Amino acid sequence: MTQPSPKPGGATNDRTGRFVTQPNGHFTPLSPHMQVWRWHVTMAASILFRATIIAATVGVLFVVGWLAALAFGPERYDGFLRLAGSPLGLFVGFGLTAVLFSFILNGARHTYNDTGNGLTVKSANMLSSIAVWAPVPLAVLFWIVLFAAGRVSL
Repeated sequence: MTQPSPKPGGATNDRTGRFVTQPNGHFTPLSPHMQVWRWHVTMAASILFRATIIAATVGVLFVVGWLAALAFGPERYDGFLRLAGSPLGLFVGFGLTAVLFSFILNGARHTYNDTGNGLTVKSANMLSSIAVWAPVPLAVLFWIVLFAAGRVSL
């Protein structure tokens, strides 16, 4: 016995108006997309964490480039250092530092959640807010320390 397809906006209160037939013959609504849900900080933290994984992968390419320059001799290494010390290189370095802090904070949040803690709405929002907003100030502070210590200059 099959169920009739529910009408959009009917008793199901489905906002998408889209349904899928399950293997058992039941009609169920598709999972709503981000356009249906109200934007929330935990959503931003989740999406940002995925973006930092992609950015960290790009950062690994820079590490491989550094190792390659090191392996190919002093001339190549000096060229790499000039590129890394240029405004573009410093901008990329700052971005990768922010990615690193975001990755660390999100990883700490996930580890804390894996222990069964921080799962209430209030604590999940707080931890997600920290993971979303803290990486840039931490990266700025880190680079201020680098400039103040004379490790980096323009």
